[in-house]
Amino acid sequence: MASIVVKVMNMRQSYTLFVKSDTKQPFFLLLLKIDLFEHNLMLVSQRHCYFYISLSTKTRLMEKRLSIKEWKEEDRPREKLTEKGSRALSDAELLAILIGSGNKEESAVELSRRILHQLNNNLNDLGKVDIAYLTQTFKGIGEAKAITILAALELGRRRKLSEVTERSKITASIDVFKVFEPLLSDLPHEEFWVLLLNRANKIIGQTCLSQGGTGQTVVEIPQVLKIAIDKLATGIIVCHNHPSGNMEPSQQDVQITSKLAEACKIVGIDLLDHLIVAQQHYYSFADNGRIAAR
Repeated sequence: MASIVVKVMNMRQSYTLFVKSDTKQPFFLLLLKIDLFEHNLMLVSQRHCYFYISLSTKTRLMEKRLSIKEWKEEDRPREKLTEKGSRALSDAELLAILIGSGNKEESAVELSRRILHQLNNNLNDLGKVDIAYLTQTFKGIGEAKAITILAALELGRRRKLSEVTERSKITASIDVFKVFEPLLSDLPHEEFWVLLLNRANKIIGQTCLSQGGTGQTVVEIPQVLKIAIDKLATGIIVCHNHPSGNMEPSQQDVQITSKLAEACKIVGIDLLDHLIVAQQHYYSFADNGRIAAR
């Protein structure tokens, strides 16, 4: 039985390979190419070095992966962030810092890459999943890690919202979209919100009125008016999301808007707009001439 130990290194990982074969052929090549997913061994040549393991012989391969702690210091996510700043890290590296560790088969970075790949490498899609999805789909993600991921995404959402509300005067529908997009764009369920404005069209408050499933939420018009009167608002804008991604208003959306506009006139409050947020896009009733301008 011939055997050899080969150490193969690339930019980030080092593999120690223990190769055993029942062939009597000598080992000539000191370079080995590995398909990490299928564990196929292939003939590789570089310059005048040759090493051959026949695919037809009984060949066994054992692979030892290095943990992140064994990587070069400049390649470790935490150290890389310290030295180069957070913007130098990929999404997978940032996610790896959050989860801290991987599983027996994957490092934290490899597991993070797989999570993102499963979700189309889209952080908005990651923001739509729940704890159960993460823990049941990905080995190495327990409840604590799933909670950490969702908490970090929520902080990012709130930071984006804080940046928008600092510029709190509403002059166009896009200003309203910038307020609600962080709150509503990636929700898997429907929510209905009201934005409260003073006479200068500055935001004085915002409230979620109802939550529903993937379909229509129930909106109580007296509740909307009470909130506006209590806050001394002179104008309101309502907004809800369509998780389906379809921007077009439903017949029920049109009816609610019409009834709310009539009720607002009675109490001397202006309904300035009704926005439908559909992921990264929106529909404005005012922009489409379906609400009279003040």
